[in-house]
Parts: sequence; C-alpha cells; structure tokens
Amino acid sequence: MNRLGKLAFVLLIGGAVTASADEWKSLFNGKNLDGWVARGGTAPYKVVDGTIVGTYVAGSPNSFLCTEQVFGDFILELEFKVDEECNSGVMFRAQSRPDYKKGVVHGYQCELETSSRRWTGGIYDEQRRGWLYPLTYNPAANDAHKMGEWNKLRIECIGNSLRTWVNGVPAAWLIDDMDASGFFGLQVHAVDKEGNPPKTARWRNIRIKTENIAPSPAPEEQYIRNLIDNNLSEAEKNQGWIQLFDGTTSAGWRGAHKDYFPKGGWKIENGMMTVLESGGGESVNGGDIVTKDEYSAFEFDLEFKPTTGANSGIKYFVTEGYLKEGERRSAIGLEYQILDNQVHPDAKLGRDGNRTMASLYDMKTSATTVIGRTVPQNINGWNHARLIVYPDNRVEHWLNGYKVLEYTRGSDEFYDLVARSKYKVWENFGMAASGHILLQDHGNTVSFKNIKIRPLK
Repeated sequence: MNRLGKLAFVLLIGGAVTASADEWKSLFNGKNLDGWVARGGTAPYKVVDGTIVGTYVAGSPNSFLCTEQVFGDFILELEFKVDEECNSGVMFRAQSRPDYKKGVVHGYQCELETSSRRWTGGIYDEQRRGWLYPLTYNPAANDAHKMGEWNKLRIECIGNSLRTWVNGVPAAWLIDDMDASGFFGLQVHAVDKEGNPPKTARWRNIRIKTENIAPSPAPEEQYIRNLIDNNLSEAEKNQGWIQLFDGTTSAGWRGAHKDYFPKGGWKIENGMMTVLESGGGESVNGGDIVTKDEYSAFEFDLEFKPTTGANSGIKYFVTEGYLKEGERRSAIGLEYQILDNQVHPDAKLGRDGNRTMASLYDMKTSATTVIGRTVPQNINGWNHARLIVYPDNRVEHWLNGYKVLEYTRGSDEFYDLVARSKYKVWENFGMAASGHILLQDHGNTVSFKNIKIRPLK
C-alpha cells in the first residue's frame, strides 16, 4: 500500500470526516455573536480570542446562547473547555415555545461536566424527560473527557439516530423521535455561588455539515437506547437484537404451563401488554406468560409501568411442566422483582429488603443509591428494566439506567443465597442451562412494552 493509500485507510478506520472542507459551515465567525441569541438566564457570553466564553452567575437559572437558525439532520463538531466543578452542555434540536413552560429552552442536551460521575457526552432531556442516555450505559466513554484541556465534541443526528463522541470516543447512542429539528444552545448551568475568579465554559471551532452526510461506522458493542415504542432500529438488528413484543399481538408468548396465550386477564392495547387487576393474588386470573423460546446468555430490555401497590416480576431461566386444565401455579425461576416499595407489604418481608424493586427476589437486595445518586423508581410511570446474563454466568439487574445488583450463578455466594431463600427446596434452582422469560401475573395491574432480547455468545 502506498503512502496515500495508508493515509486513506487510517482516516476510514478512525471514522474521520472524508467530505471536502467546503461542505462544512462555521456556526461561529470567531469575532462576534452574529447569528446567536441569548435565552433563559442572565449568564453573560462574549468573544475572547476567537472563543465564546460563558461566565457562571450566582442566582441565575440555566442560560443558553442559541443559534437563530434551526437544523434537522446534521453533523456538528466543536471544541470545549469547562472549568472544574462546573456543569455545561450543548443543546441540539432544542426547542423554545410559548406554550411549553413559558418558553423555557428544552430538549436534547449533550452533557459537558466535570463531576466525579464522568458523564460528558451523555444525552439529557433538558426541562422534559431527564436522563435519556447516562454514561452508565457506556462506561468506556467515562474517561474520554480531559479536565482542564480543550476537548473535541461530535454530535451526529441523522433521522431518529442521535450519537455523540468525545475526543473521538463513542459516547451516547440514542434512538428517539421526539424532535426532528431545532436550534443549538451553549449552556451555562445555574450555580449557587460565583467562583473567584468567576468560572467559565468555553467553545470554539464550531462547524456543521447538513448535506451529503452519512452515519459513522457503528461499534459492535455500544449499547443503543431506543425510546421509540416497540421498535428495533437497523443498528440494533445488526447487533443481534430480537423484538419480543410487536405492540399489537401476543406472538412469541404463551401462558405458563399452557400451549396458548391466556384467554383473559391480559390486555394488548395501545402498544402495551397489560396484566389486569384481579385482587386475588398470584396467578389467579390470566396467569403468568412466558416466551415460547428459551434463552441462556442474553441481554434483555423492557419498560414496565406498575400501578400503586403493585407486585409483579420478570423471571428468567424459567423451567416448567404443563398442569392439568384448571390447576394454577406460578412457574419457578430467578426473579427481577417489580414492586411498589412504599405501599406493598412484601417490601418489608424477606431479608434485608430482598423483595424490593429490582432485587433478585427473596435472595439479594438491589441498591437504591448508585454513584451517590438515588435510583429513580416510577410508580404509575414507565421504568426501564435491563437484565444481562453473560456466558460465564455473571448476572446484572439494571433499573432506570443504573446497575443495581450483580451476582454469578453457580458461585459460592449464589448457593448461599439459595440456601437462605424460599427456593432451597427446589433441586438445582436457578442453574438451568436455558429457560423461558416470564412476565408475572400477581393480581395487580402492570403494563409492559419495548420488550427485546439479544442472545450472547
């Protein structure tokens, strides 16, 4: 390979932009703030030596320097530097409308921060849904941001695919259809007190491309968070994800101990699969449902919405035998607990809280605080459950973006947990090579959607 060929190869594998320079347009002329407008708080923005400098002001709400122009699909690149102990961000496809919170700036924000959680490059939904892609989903990007130095940010929005890079490291990958276009905004976050000297956030070399754009190569293992209901993106399909609920039918599911889907007790409507209230306890209405297929090592995702006081669960490695018609019994397997901890009495039973939300039911308690932050639990709202079973039998429970529990099947700890649980009477409990995934009917209304799985090898 000649020298020119080698250079082209390096640019290709590095995901570098191959477009000619004239396809990029500057959003900042390096001299003044023409084309930009201040919104929100009172933090001042000025141009110093070809750099936009935003200064933190005590008592001001979040401030934004926003483009006057709006953009749909684009690739944005810029450099940034944020002082220590400060929070900032870059809004993209952002909105400000009189009919929404009196015109407050809201929408997608790529996080720029200096805190110990190291989430620079994550995607936050400002003034709306909160965190959409925290870097707990992609810890490989935690160290990409370099404190006290100029860093390079890349944001790629093509259709419903929203991706970020920090210093060339893939950070967030979100699939979402909330906003198809909007403006950019450079954020100076609210602070309680001013620094001495005053703290600043800085941006420079801001450029955009909106024509002849194509997505960057996709890393094989980067987790993709898809917020479009009951949808699989092409990128997810390429990673091996399989949709387990199409939003309209019971295809792929049947009743536990049955060869058909329950004739009552469950409702499929408005893109949700809902177990209906019976008030009669476990599996007395429609009964549990299980996947028709069995799985061994896998990643599993779903969203669930429990009602006040609800009890339910996601069981895995479920094995079963068929019962005679009319007999009722919950199928047995390892269980990711779904529970209203504040209302349902089961939260106070078991040992050390091992029957609470996202716990390994009756065996191991889930964390309620991770990296110093309370794990959100949304009763009467949607929650994101994630289950990972690795080929080496390591298991992780996730809730709303946080890993709250881990253990290893077949370890000494695991056998000790079984021995101290209600499952000690079951031979070889939880150690099946493969099994079904089960959604539990515990007599309370709980809805499920966005159910998908990716087998692991």
